[in-house]
Amino acid sequence: MKVLVGDIGGTKTALAIVSSEMGPRGLTNEKHFVSSQYDSVDEIIHAYLADAAVQIDAICLVVAGPVIDGKSVITNLPWVMEEEHLAAKFNVIRANLLNDLEGMAYAVPILNDEDVFTLSAGVPVSGGSIAVLAPGTGLGEAYLTKDSATYCAHASEGGHASFSPINALQIELLEFLQHKKGLEHVSMERVCSGSLGIPNLYAFLKESGKHPEPEWLAKRLTDGVDMAPAIFGAAQDSELCAATLNLFCSILAVEAGNHALKILATGGIYLGGGIPPRILGELQKPEFLATLRRKGRFEGLLTKMPVKVILNTKAPLMGAGAYGLR
Repeated sequence: MKVLVGDIGGTKTALAIVSSEMGPRGLTNEKHFVSSQYDSVDEIIHAYLADAAVQIDAICLVVAGPVIDGKSVITNLPWVMEEEHLAAKFNVIRANLLNDLEGMAYAVPILNDEDVFTLSAGVPVSGGSIAVLAPGTGLGEAYLTKDSATYCAHASEGGHASFSPINALQIELLEFLQHKKGLEHVSMERVCSGSLGIPNLYAFLKESGKHPEPEWLAKRLTDGVDMAPAIFGAAQDSELCAATLNLFCSILAVEAGNHALKILATGGIYLGGGIPPRILGELQKPEFLATLRRKGRFEGLLTKMPVKVILNTKAPLMGAGAYGLR
């Protein structure tokens, strides 16, 4: 059996083939496309299949957005995708759409040691639930539960749940976003992501006056610059950027602990997305795990939960392969 797998995003789309013989890790014919250059995912698949010259039996795509009743609209793109339409269009036995974090979660059980960085080995419970968080452009959250011998991934929109501050500084941040930015609802994504979170944290700390912005940094952060990598890169040279990164890590740690408690993640906590691998040095500092575990009477339980960072950027494609080959 051959399955076309894809990681469909607002900026880039990656497609590949997995087979029953090679398994979900055996990605072949991997190709990348600029999503905005196409009017639909159908066009990209047509272009891919014409070039790859391969006969497929099924399709499984992970998409940057919620999947409801077999349908999804990509965030930042006017594409509407439907499982029934894709199956009929490409004459395959089935087509599946998975939320991107759901797809990443399906990859977790097949990750190797080299695919992850272990922040804490913990004492995992065999078959225990697994929490997955991915701060990148946005903040995605999912989880896995085991039914008999198989893990099943569950999508969520936990990144859009309300931000709950834990100390005076974070209370000031919430008030800043509500009153200065005019946000009626301050979600976790507003404070724990690359496109929204990092710029908001930076603006708050700059406005507070506690960490002045040097002139060289102001020039670097001109309009159109991707602020997250620029701020991460300047953290060694700027007190303001260092404070932004520190606040981000604190909020991520709190949310990872919250997510783990809600699903009782005795199987582990996995941090994916584009940001965690970039800031491994910060995540290895003792304060990150201490903040994640600071849950009163349940600190001991959280201490036993493994905490790992997903390094393999192909995890969503492998997850789509794992699901598609079932």
